[in-house]
Amino acid sequence: MIDSLRIAVVAFAAALSLQPLAGNAKVRIVSTIPDFASIAAEVGGDLVETSSIVRPTQDPHFLDAKPSFVVTLNKADMLLLAGMELEAGWLPSLLLSARNPQIQKGGAGYLDCSTLIAALEVESPDRAKGDVHPGGNPHYWIDPRNGILIAKGIASRLVKLDPAHAKDYQRSAADFAKRMEAHIEEWKQRLAPLKGARVIVYHRSWVYFLEFSGLVEADALEPKPGIPPSPSHIAQLVVSSRDHPVRFVIQESFYPTRLSLQFSQKIGAPLKVLPT
Repeated sequence: MIDSLRIAVVAFAAALSLQPLAGNAKVRIVSTIPDFASIAAEVGGDLVETSSIVRPTQDPHFLDAKPSFVVTLNKADMLLLAGMELEAGWLPSLLLSARNPQIQKGGAGYLDCSTLIAALEVESPDRAKGDVHPGGNPHYWIDPRNGILIAKGIASRLVKLDPAHAKDYQRSAADFAKRMEAHIEEWKQRLAPLKGARVIVYHRSWVYFLEFSGLVEADALEPKPGIPPSPSHIAQLVVSSRDHPVRFVIQESFYPTRLSLQFSQKIGAPLKVLPT
């Protein structure tokens, strides 16, 4: 009897998650990172409310779960996540506590945005290599071309959740794509003189941007992904950079800059602290 009741409750919750929104209620979209929330706002306009769990200044790999996050997820109609295990250390526990079948994996409002793009650096699991992601490098939103794919994917899911406004979502996504394509053409022209230039990164999160820009990753300050730079590794990079000149040192805004700045000064390449 208990098992039968449990199955019925689960089936009922799943059925509810497939129901379109009622009335003029806005679609409440929660994103793990601010980039997806921004794209969703472009696609949804006044028809959606967007929020992000991770702030632009935070490392999305690590996050302290707060009760407020659980409340936000409990009320969400749609969840956008990077996937590829980027949020594996904190999102599963939040989803479990949120008790919202709509945004659980497999639910109508659950959208893993990594399913919308072509992954780079797909590797077999091997923790000896550091903090690698078997499904691929998860920092794919840094390539603006992927932003177009993500926008279209968000629009498609919004059409299912809110079919009454399907044409609005489709039109907004098409407009966003058109504007992005114009920007991409401009950015490509501005980046053209740097094609082939060697850069050293802090963390290997720039692969998609480098592939878009034509820059070449020479090495990383982290000896392995997720492993802090060591003096011996930095010393080796200084020597190699003298033999093979580097144009820039690139790092994320949420990592400490003291060591990166010292390294950039030693090899004569400017440090660029960039938002991801």
